Amino acid sequence: MDSFSFLPGKQALHAYLFAHFIGEQEDGEQIYFAVSRDGLHWQDLNHKQPVLYSTVGERGVRDPFLLRSADGSCFYLLATDLSIYHRGGWTDSNATVTGSRSIIVWESPDLVNWSEPRRVEVAPKEAGCAWAPEAIYDEEAADCLVFWASSREAADGMGRGLHIYASKTQDFRTFTEAELFITRGEHRTIIDTTIIRAEGRYYRASGDGHITIESSDRLLGEWKIISTLESLGLGLTGKDVEGPEFFKFNHDEQWGLLVDQYATEQGYLPILTSNIGDTTGDCWRIPAPEEYAFGQLKKRHGTILPITQSEYETILDRWGKEFPPVRSVKS
Repeated sequence: MDSFSFLPGKQALHAYLFAHFIGEQEDGEQIYFAVSRDGLHWQDLNHKQPVLYSTVGERGVRDPFLLRSADGSCFYLLATDLSIYHRGGWTDSNATVTGSRSIIVWESPDLVNWSEPRRVEVAPKEAGCAWAPEAIYDEEAADCLVFWASSREAADGMGRGLHIYASKTQDFRTFTEAELFITRGEHRTIIDTTIIRAEGRYYRASGDGHITIESSDRLLGEWKIISTLESLGLGLTGKDVEGPEFFKFNHDEQWGLLVDQYATEQGYLPILTSNIGDTTGDCWRIPAPEEYAFGQLKKRHGTILPITQSEYETILDRWGKEFPPVRSVKS
């Protein structure tokens, strides 16, 4: 099934949940929630305070990703186990070499009652970090492909590259041994991969000096580079944006690709397309500023999950009302 218009049980999708962090500050590297009816205009929740806190590992999380299980019975939230704030900033953090090889996982039956965070080691022993984990259900294999960026010393000993590794899981507790999934060369960097299934194919976007888009008919098949945001005429390279994130709009054949404007510290920018596979740029556009609003919080590398009307109402009832913010959420 392509990006779901209906869930198991034929529940229609009507809204969106956005999970994100806000930057390198005290409590900034935790999980914040926002909701939207149209995928472009966002309401910050919980009085603009974190909804989920990591109390394990580095006690800070970045780059969250939300996934609905294939049968619709539960949700998983994955995140990078990294606190640049607690490390004293990027300059002396050495995070690509001494970073956690684990990811942080929460799970929930309903998007409001969440488990305690658990730390799961996924990266190879020789890796220096495990960044920006995402996952996608592999219908062919009936399990989930989890993928993330890890650094590795080059064979010639002349530096490190960042590559995308992948593992399989059915329960987000037990993972197969990590294998190399994408590389641009031993000394080069590729990070922040996002994958979506659309119109019978898989598409992925990654940060590798550009925001590069590839396509394949199988998750673990051969992938072909089809475009970059620069080649599509959008005027953006990896020097401008990072953290690409695909999502599907609920009510029409339109997809969003969010990119984090890290170079100018402006937060996310939405890019819209009616055809991810288009290589001419005719089907891609950056909406005018008045067409979208991300709320008051600066949203850094995050995730958008389409949700049902009842899920939307339940989330608003929990975190959208005018009572004191929740300090942490436990099952």
